[in-house]
Amino acid sequence: MAQAVKNKGWVVTFAGTGINLALGILYTWSIFKSSIAKSIEANDGIFTWSAAQLNDPYSVCCLCFAFSMIVAGKCQDKLGPRMTAFIGGILVAMGLLLCSQSNSYAAWVTGFGVLAGSGFGFGYSAATPPALKWFPPAKTGLIAGLVVSGFGLASVYIAPLSEYLLNTIGINQSMMVFGFAFLIVVCGLSLLLVNPPKGYMPQAVTHPKKGPAKKVMPTVDLKPLQILKSRNFYVLWMIYFIGSGAGLMVISSIAGMAKKSMPSAAFLAVAIMAVGNAGGRIVAGMLSDKIGRNYTLLMMLLLQAVLMLAGIQLVGTENTSAVLILLLATFIGFSYGSNLSLFPSFAKDLWGLKSFGLNYGILFSAWGIGGFVMSRVSQMLLTNSGSFRSSFLFAAMTLIVGAGLTFAIKSSKPAPIPAGVIFEPHLGFTMADGGEKIEKKDS
Repeated sequence: MAQAVKNKGWVVTFAGTGINLALGILYTWSIFKSSIAKSIEANDGIFTWSAAQLNDPYSVCCLCFAFSMIVAGKCQDKLGPRMTAFIGGILVAMGLLLCSQSNSYAAWVTGFGVLAGSGFGFGYSAATPPALKWFPPAKTGLIAGLVVSGFGLASVYIAPLSEYLLNTIGINQSMMVFGFAFLIVVCGLSLLLVNPPKGYMPQAVTHPKKGPAKKVMPTVDLKPLQILKSRNFYVLWMIYFIGSGAGLMVISSIAGMAKKSMPSAAFLAVAIMAVGNAGGRIVAGMLSDKIGRNYTLLMMLLLQAVLMLAGIQLVGTENTSAVLILLLATFIGFSYGSNLSLFPSFAKDLWGLKSFGLNYGILFSAWGIGGFVMSRVSQMLLTNSGSFRSSFLFAAMTLIVGAGLTFAIKSSKPAPIPAGVIFEPHLGFTMADGGEKIEKKDS
């Protein structure tokens, strides 16, 4: 029985990872944007947008992704992850299929931006919480990193596949293929997302040499109104805005940045960045379990700032080595990806799992607003200056500010589970949803 339950936890974890592997088409936007840009430059009448509008579907997508996480988080907490992810699959498919039927600016902002963006929020919000509930606190960073790594890793296959489809069947038919494919994948895998059974207790990590853990206070489970009154929320929100916005700024334009150095294989930069993106989520999650979330976040923000400064000299020049461009993309993806495992871990450690979906959804609004603002600013700076250098400098300065803000975060190291304690469901919630801890009595 114990082995079956353990395996169930891993099934839920990898189902969530699989859903994110489909939803990660967001990170391939730069491939589609390059195709649209070619049409605009050729003046072929297919796409009649202005150059300043190229990032708008992506920017709106980030915004809708973030704010739909609040509604989806509430849905996840009340209706469960299965229904929430299923709705996400429907919305993503509707959005991509709308893009397949029209090349108008309004259709793409509505389809990719509003519908697909909202679908990403519903699917993404349902993938991580059930997986976390099957495992003890000592594995929070690892499990969160594994689940969200799928979203970052998606471009490894979507980028070359998109390039192939665009060259063979065109952009509209490509969106139709992705729409039907992700409908089947996301809705199918959503059926595997389940919360632990009532009264379930994850097996805690034991340390025989250290003896039993000391008794600690019960786990805190805060409601949304409570977290909005805490200083930690606003500090974390601002850091998330900076860290995610800087990364999304680069992700939205990486194919264009790589064109001068590797014109025939710019999609490789997108795919290679995805490897770093996924790796950063897993490594940062595991590292934060060992040395703490605060120190890990500080390290990643400083690394990202240094990489942005390096990008000023490397990106957009014809004599820059393609290898250096790929390395830059990999490590920017790595440092950006760390945000997506660290912040859900912060949310669980500081505010508990009872209202995790809604609490993290509210915090995740920083990701969407950061992506919307920074990608829009980047496109405007590029249009006005013709260079990505000002964008990299702007991102580096904000990342340094974000690194300084990490010192204002209250320590969030997970508390050990005391020996002789079991979890009992409370008010209809399972232990994993925030049940009470009670002393175990001999029968």
